[in-house]
Order: sequence, then structure tokens, then C-alpha cells
Amino acid sequence: MKKALGKITREANFLSLAGNLTIAFFGFAGFALLARTFPVDIFGQWVLYISSGTFIEMFRFGITNTAIIRYLSGVDKDDRMKYVGSNGLIGLIATTFIAIILWSCHLLFPIPIKNAGYELFFTWYPLLAFVNLPLNTALVIMQADQKFGKILMVKSINSGGFFLVLLLNYLFLDMSLMQLVWAQLIIVLITSVICVANGWDGLRHIRKATKRTNKVLLDFGKYTTFTLIGTNLLRSADTLIISLSPMGTAAVALYSIPMKLTELQQIPLRSFVATAFPKMSKASIQGKIEEVKSIFYSYSGAMSYLFIFISLFTLVFAEFFVLVLGGKQYVHTEAVMIVRIFSLYGLLLPIDRMTGVGLDSINKPDRNFIKVMIMVVANVIGDLIAIFVFKSLPMVAVASILFTAIGIWVGFRFLNSELHLSHRLVFTAGIDFYKEMYYKFKKNLRR
Repeated sequence: MKKALGKITREANFLSLAGNLTIAFFGFAGFALLARTFPVDIFGQWVLYISSGTFIEMFRFGITNTAIIRYLSGVDKDDRMKYVGSNGLIGLIATTFIAIILWSCHLLFPIPIKNAGYELFFTWYPLLAFVNLPLNTALVIMQADQKFGKILMVKSINSGGFFLVLLLNYLFLDMSLMQLVWAQLIIVLITSVICVANGWDGLRHIRKATKRTNKVLLDFGKYTTFTLIGTNLLRSADTLIISLSPMGTAAVALYSIPMKLTELQQIPLRSFVATAFPKMSKASIQGKIEEVKSIFYSYSGAMSYLFIFISLFTLVFAEFFVLVLGGKQYVHTEAVMIVRIFSLYGLLLPIDRMTGVGLDSINKPDRNFIKVMIMVVANVIGDLIAIFVFKSLPMVAVASILFTAIGIWVGFRFLNSELHLSHRLVFTAGIDFYKEMYYKFKKNLRR
């Protein structure tokens, strides 16, 4: 029994899931503490700071992240150092460029930025971007190498450290929002220093970058950058449009509760995708198309079945989740209804995400880009109608279901044109995935 459990805990999918569960716990608990620490309008400013920073991160690292994971899956040692160096160089240049733009905007338009609630973001995110560069480059290299144990450790230090500060603040300290931003910067700096000291970040290989490897990553990244930006827009456009509407930051705070809970649905999704993408990319580079299809069927089906249970759980316990995360002040609001709508949205996520991963892994990032842009347009139109015509936050969540359904249809058509897929095999392979897991566990128990 002990030996069987040991094998399971060292398996990539388990470590990836454990890492995401750990980070999600700190994220949810920290979010709940912040919601209880500050008034709604101040809490809304923090939400805008974090959501805007997440959006920019997509641009900053979208240039190379997907590309570096794909190419590190099938290169020799010499090329590996060149790609790692190019990844660091491009990340550094992008970070500097973004910092200059944001600080310039803050100098030119300080009053409008402050009135809109974005002062924290334009002032402090550029500094955070430089501080977290080694941390983020280390994490993407670890994912390419499927070193999920190290990823778990690094993320735990970063997220766990900040959660500890939030807990101490809630119980004893009574820090201001600005002091919490500084605490976050210090903890991220400590984590980045650990990554640099252990050589995990790869930034020391910047001098090994070549024109060829720079070009390869940028050619792939010109699509994945905007794909990742579009993917984030699918999540942050709701918050952005609500913040610019007459509903204001209070509505942002209310909507952020169910939005945070959607991350509960995405914990296993991110975990499975983190292991599926390197496997599919390696098989594609080696010309093993049938293996690519097999991985797609297996992961898509397994996640689809899993999400039936996750969505049902979220639907039934929606009120409890809102109470735990936001407190009593949000229980008798529209937040509970929005959570229930998002539980239905979660059923569509596995196939949508895997079609995008499949297109990137077979070197068709342009098709994935088109798919995501179609979804973004549908989402923005839906949000505008929901907010300015229906004046309803729940209708914003309904728009999420519609644009995801469109994304599944477009993505599957694109992927099918390359791989000639079977809809039926998605679901039969999902059952086979769990059967294989059961037989492996049973076999290890007997040893």
C-alpha cells in the first residue's frame, strides 16, 4: 500500500494537481481574508490591481512561454541553452518595454487613472514585473521539463508566504492596502532570489541566445501572445467592462466572488493541461500523430467526466462557497446565482481548453489565435448587452457559456481538419483513462 501510494505521489499528473490545489488553497483563503479586511470599494481596487497585472503577464510571458515549452520538449543540450537564453532575453526586453509604457501613462494621466481605480496597477505593477521575472522564467522551464515537484515547492514559498502575511494582517496588524503591496513585492523578491541562486531561472544563459532561437520563439509567440491575451480577456473583460460601467467598483467586488470560485473548477484543468501539452508537443515533433490524437482523446474525455462532478458540487454548494469566500455580506446578493451559472460553464471548459492545447502542440498557433479571438469578440458583445441593455451581472455569466460553446465548435473544426478526430473516442478514451488508473493502482497494491 505504501509503495503504491509512493508511486502515485511521484506521478506527473498528481504532482501537477497537488501544486495547483496548494496554490488554489492559498489563493482562495487569501482572497477571503482580503474581502473581510477591507471595505468593498478598497477591495475592488485590489481586484483591479491583480486582474490587470494578470492580463499584462499574459502579454509579457505569452511571447515565449508556450513556445519554450513546446521546443524544449524535443531539443538537444546545446539548443536547449540557446532556447532558454532567448526566453530570458525576450522576457527581459518585454518587461522593460511594458514598465516604460505604464509609468509614462501614469505620469501623463494621473487623475483619470486614479478615478478609475487603477492607480495601484500603474504605479506598482511595473516594479512587480521586474521582481517576478526570475520566478516566472523558472516556472516555465520547470513545466517544460515536467519538474512538478519543484514547481510545487516554489509556488508554495511564494503563495504561502503572502498568505501568511494576509493572515497576520487580518488577526493582528491592520496594514493598509499599500503596505500589503510592499509585502507582496518582498515575498516575490525572496522567491525569485531562491530561483536565481539554484539556477532554475535560466537568465544566466541570456548570452547564449541566438538570432535563430530568438526568431523561432518569436515566430511561434506572435500568435500565442495574442492567444494568451485573448484567453485572459475572456476572464478579465467582464471585470473591465463592469468597472467602466455605472455599476462601478462595488459591482467589481461582487462579481469577483463567483469569478474567484471558477478557479476551483479550473484547478484540475490546469493540472491536466500542464502535463498534456509537453507530451503532445513531443509526439508532434517526432511525427507520432496517432499518439497526439490518443493523448487528446484521453485527456479531453477524462477531464469531461471529472468536470461533471465538479460542476454538480459547485451548483449544489454555491451559497456555502460564497459565504466562505466573501462573507455574509455577499450571501444574499446575485453572487450565488452567478456561481450556479458558472457551474454550467465549467462543463464546457475541458474540450475548449484541449482543442487549444492540441492546436499549439501540432504547431498551429495561428488557428488557436483565430479561435480565441472569435471567443473574445463574442464575449465582449455579450458583456456589453448584459450590462448596458439588461443591466444584469448574472447575464454577464450567461455570456461566458455562449462564447465557450462557440470556442468549442471552432476549435474542434480546426483540430479535426488536421487530425481527423472522432467525437465518440473522446468519451470512450475518458473511461479507459480511469480504468487504466484503477488497474495500475490495484496492481501496485499487490506488490
